[in-house]
Amino acid sequence: MSLFNLLSISSGLPEAWQSTVLGQVGPARIKVLRMNEMSYEEEVHDYNEGLLVLSGRMLLAVAGETVTVSAGELYLAEAGVAHAVLPGSDGCLVIVDV
Repeated sequence: MSLFNLLSISSGLPEAWQSTVLGQVGPARIKVLRMNEMSYEEEVHDYNEGLLVLSGRMLLAVAGETVTVSAGELYLAEAGVAHAVLPGSDGCLVIVDV
């Protein structure tokens, strides 16, 4: 078993938006990253992606709408649906993907 302090790990990462893989549960990878005020380009995956904000907030552009994901909230980015991070996001993000 391993114990991770996610806020500490994310704040210690050398670059924002560069995730580090903490481990795997079944086929799902668990990653953590530090967000900053910069945007992150649009992505489309062939798998669902769970975006769990631990601190701060994440602003997403999804299908022409702005979605705000606050601390303690999880957004499920469905496979095949384009999503981009808008400027103004910050804090700690956990990503669960397959």
